[in-house]
Amino acid sequence: MITDKIADCLTIIRNGYLSKNLIIEIPFSNLKKDIIKILYNQGFISSYKIIKINKFKLMIKVAMKYNKYTGISVIKCIKRISKPSLRKYCNYKNIPRVLNGLGIAIISTSKGLMTDKKARENKIGGEIICYIY
Repeated sequence: MITDKIADCLTIIRNGYLSKNLIIEIPFSNLKKDIIKILYNQGFISSYKIIKINKFKLMIKVAMKYNKYTGISVIKCIKRISKPSLRKYCNYKNIPRVLNGLGIAIISTSKGLMTDKKARENKIGGEIICYIY
């Protein structure tokens, strides 16, 4: 059985903001850590912390971000694009703009994970992991 670890991570985040949880926990991997780091740098989450459960297990604890006045989540939609069964690649000229620049696309490049804007600046393409807005 093949499981999609990235889709599981995005689903945990989606379930967290839909149920208005303040803190969620995601099993650790370096790829998930990089996705969470991008979300933090772009202002979609408040903070994150890597915690040690036991000798062999790490978790990423994520503090979700909500609007102070309305209580609505900053993340409106998080969507997996490239799947294990159907990979989506693009060069830097064809990187999609999410909501005309209001959202971000996370791209897996040869230089690591980066946002669509940074990939365009570096003139580097790759696999489109997900859209977030």
